[in-house]
Amino acid sequence: MDELRRLDVGDTWLHAVLRGPEDLPPLIVLHGGPGLDHTEFADYLDPLTDTVRLVLLDERAQGRSDRDAPAETWTLGQMAADVSAVARALSAPRYAVFGHSFGAFVALQHAVESPGAATTTVVCCGLGSARWLDDLPGRLQAFEPPDLREQVRTSWASEADVQTEADLARLMHEQMLWHFADPRDPRIADYEARVEAAGPRYAPDVLRRFSVAGYGGIEVEDRLGRVTQPLLVLAGRHDRTCPPGASELIASRVPRGEGHVFEESGHMPFVEEPEAFLDVVRNFLRRSLA
Repeated sequence: MDELRRLDVGDTWLHAVLRGPEDLPPLIVLHGGPGLDHTEFADYLDPLTDTVRLVLLDERAQGRSDRDAPAETWTLGQMAADVSAVARALSAPRYAVFGHSFGAFVALQHAVESPGAATTTVVCCGLGSARWLDDLPGRLQAFEPPDLREQVRTSWASEADVQTEADLARLMHEQMLWHFADPRDPRIADYEARVEAAGPRYAPDVLRRFSVAGYGGIEVEDRLGRVTQPLLVLAGRHDRTCPPGASELIASRVPRGEGHVFEESGHMPFVEEPEAFLDVVRNFLRRSLA
């Protein structure tokens, strides 16, 4: 049964869903977006509760976390600091971190700024530098199939003006096909249904702020050598947002870095190749948490 927690991180409270045996080490799970929440993962990560206790976090000012955190604290640096604060609130001296997409930016920032604070870290479909997003407009322009291209381009451009939760939900639906290797993958509908059943709460103001600021402007490639813990970097071969080259560079520069590319996936390998994804993550966590 899920345990719901409100965690004091100093200047605000964060919502978390704890899932799995209490005697297992916690895995702090950071969602994508920005502006989404922990329901991004629905129940796809649940099989990992044979290895870790999932701490499905709603990041600062998002999801069911308190919305009163000042906008000037909506930064990658502060969200990375929140990870350590969450571990303290859980009284967890040993913990792992997993981040996907924007959550991967936060996880990597945490690994660089607080090396060794987490016992181990998993960065899934992320970047170490905003330079990897420079040619995103060109990638959008080249998106196939052509009949879906304008939908994706218009949706992406609308992020800067999103106002309501319903607006953000619509944008995520319009963009989801971009995030799969096969834009017509029949599993997209099933994924969206499972997320909807989990009851997402969106934060359009957070997305609006980050969308005009380079999604946090992550720039840590020159500091990756500082990371001391084992770090697994996951990528999808067909990821249109976070190219696999960005992940391969991270893995090569982190002293104890490892990399894995899912050859049949885009930006959503936990949906597109779920069994392989769980095997890779589980094996890494068992080795690095032993």
